[in-house]
Amino acid sequence: MDLLNTLVDKGLRRELPTREEALAVLATSDDDLLEVVAAAGKVRRQWFGRRVKLNYLVNLKSGLCPEDCSYCSQRLGSKAEILKYTWLKPDEASKAAAAGVAGGAKRVCLVASGRGPTDRDLDRVSQTIEAIKEQNEGVEVCACLGLLSAGQADRLRSAGADAYNHNLNTSEGTYGDITTTHTYADRVETVQQAQAAGLSACSGLIAGMGESDADLVDVVFSLRELDPDSVPVNFLIPFEGTPLAKEWNLTPQRCLRILAMVRFVCPDVEVRLAGGREVHLRSMQPLALHLVNSIFLGDYLTSEGQAGQADLDMIADAGFEVEGAGTTTLPRHRTDAAAEAETGGGCGSHAGGCAPCGDVADEPGDAEAGVPGARTDLVAVRRRGAGTDLAPNA
Repeated sequence: MDLLNTLVDKGLRRELPTREEALAVLATSDDDLLEVVAAAGKVRRQWFGRRVKLNYLVNLKSGLCPEDCSYCSQRLGSKAEILKYTWLKPDEASKAAAAGVAGGAKRVCLVASGRGPTDRDLDRVSQTIEAIKEQNEGVEVCACLGLLSAGQADRLRSAGADAYNHNLNTSEGTYGDITTTHTYADRVETVQQAQAAGLSACSGLIAGMGESDADLVDVVFSLRELDPDSVPVNFLIPFEGTPLAKEWNLTPQRCLRILAMVRFVCPDVEVRLAGGREVHLRSMQPLALHLVNSIFLGDYLTSEGQAGQADLDMIADAGFEVEGAGTTTLPRHRTDAAAEAETGGGCGSHAGGCAPCGDVADEPGDAEAGVPGARTDLVAVRRRGAGTDLAPNA
């Protein structure tokens, strides 16, 4: 297929595809799916080999968010029966993080619901970062605390944070239909603040909210322009009690096409398979490893993932290997550019990767009877790990 040959050539050169080419990937047929995966897999292997980076989420504060993001079970007015608790103590968060590190995670992602952190919140998070790094030598820590105010990114970096996550989630044109309590521009500004402070920026999207192919291409091209080091791709799980509870729009084949499109547009960036993979990709998850180079181990924020050992077995069985703590995730040209930027020698990318935002659509729910592809039997509200007395899944 001429389209795929062109996209592979561009990906190996780090050349941006056209919007028409990106749209064409999403429009390919199921008959061509394996060819699409194989082509994008060549680009993935060029920049990341067969390594898979593992990341582990710790939900520092769950529920009761004042924002109205339609996809989120923690939103204002949510009827979802999720765990609700206030801030974990630093030692509690460190204990939760240690379980993920023991399972092979090289990055711990600290997430808290809310519009953005107060100064007191930053003090708590700073103490938590210190506790985690004292107990887990060499671990990377990413914070995801919502919108940042002036100077807060610098405080997080001084506290030892390596990265900051804030997702764009959807296209600028449709953002107002999803959230009204903050703007798309607010999210872009927060990512730019993280970059300016020298934090590795992570920003991604949520697919399956009823958006068009053009919307998906728009948000991924916007991410390419923003140039984060990591792009998490979440697949909406319509959670009962949220406005998007009936939006079951995804098939495994469409999820793979979306991931392939992201890889072609962002060839040398850490593309992370995030919330919703178990529900929407199901038995086709191993194919996604040919497109992404990063996943979350175990559970998510308010929903449970597949068993941590099952993740490890899947990676090994598919012929991939877990990325070691001593391995640099990103290609050298990106890490060199980050080093130059820190010393004032350039304005390249920042090194590292990151977690999904605290309001990502990683929550389970019920589907309307008869909707094709709906698999509510594969989802469950998280009842273990952080905020409970039960051992975490890692």
